[in-house]
Amino acid sequence: MGERIAIIGGGIVGVAIARALALRGLSEVTVFEKEDQLAKHQTGRNSGVVHAGLYYQPGTLKAQLCAAGRLSIRDFCIEKNLPYSEVGKLVVAVDESELAALADIERRSLANGVPGLARLDGLARIREIEPHVAGIAAVHSPHTAAVDYGAITEAMAQDVRANGGTVLTSQEVVALQIDGPTVHVRTTTDEQVFDRVIACAGLQSDLVARLVGADPSPKILPFRGEYWALDAARTDLVRGMIYPVPDPRFPFLGVHFTRGVYDDVHVGPNAVPALAREGYTWLTVSPKDTWESLRWPGAGTLAKQHWRMGVDEISGSLLKPLYYRKARRFIPELRMADLSTKTAAGVRAQAWRRDGTLLDDFAVDQVGPVTLLRNAPSPAATASMAIAEHVIEHYVLARATE
Repeated sequence: MGERIAIIGGGIVGVAIARALALRGLSEVTVFEKEDQLAKHQTGRNSGVVHAGLYYQPGTLKAQLCAAGRLSIRDFCIEKNLPYSEVGKLVVAVDESELAALADIERRSLANGVPGLARLDGLARIREIEPHVAGIAAVHSPHTAAVDYGAITEAMAQDVRANGGTVLTSQEVVALQIDGPTVHVRTTTDEQVFDRVIACAGLQSDLVARLVGADPSPKILPFRGEYWALDAARTDLVRGMIYPVPDPRFPFLGVHFTRGVYDDVHVGPNAVPALAREGYTWLTVSPKDTWESLRWPGAGTLAKQHWRMGVDEISGSLLKPLYYRKARRFIPELRMADLSTKTAAGVRAQAWRRDGTLLDDFAVDQVGPVTLLRNAPSPAATASMAIAEHVIEHYVLARATE
């Protein structure tokens, strides 16, 4: 069948790459996932949004692959009869201080070819889309959609198996040894030899990179995103998705309202430093992970630049009234009791450099026959199938012809 290729990581990006390889029929593909099920971390714990490309700097990989990926995810959901709901997104400027940043989002959106984008000026026009929103201007993306990324990942995995690939769960990769043109992959239970390895390890991506002697930078800094569920009796306050104008200095979008593919509405996420790579609550603490973050050369610079935002985000995490206040800016009718329960949090694998800057674009490294996805945050789920094609074209097929 040709080359033996191992994929490390059973999130949507890793499985999408495995599927694309398996469908070509040129490789024998094996996926290694350390958990007992696929999509257990970032893929299964995000907002479920299919992004249309509003925020990303034109010309970046994020901008290019998000646009292509959105169409691929839509077509895949149609093909597999999976839920896909174009509920639309409204990015709202609450006051004049946000108009310049909103205009920048509009410019980026148009440059990125976001379909159907519309600028809305004045409360009356905004409320034609979202009747309960407060604001003075907005941009509307009607083709932003909601999906179930966990279900999509499972359907992709079925395609991998149906085309001769193998998907292994509860198989944590603990060692990689490059031996000339091959790579020995050792898990907790076995060792196999492959011609290539593609690592899509998310929160563990820098640790996997260390296994083959790659540069320690960029390092993963975990940020937890916490969500509140909107009470079922009050979900009529939100028709689709309502987003704030994001702070351009920070790679997070701010607390927003999202109607999910199963018609629930959640509020969030915030962005607080997690005390462990998989720290889904304040009680999950890894002294090792925390110490490694604190001793990273860029830690002081990052803290100096963003400490005010950090204090604000942590305060909102610990004090519900502060979280509620952020959300109520956009829906004045919202009551604190409407934020009924906290739902499962997610942790974003945010890469940062030695100088303390947060890496914004997707990033891929190559060490011999090992390809390493070093940074793949949002919109990686949206872009997953396009990321797969990019990796195969530039790192698998290109190296095969060298």
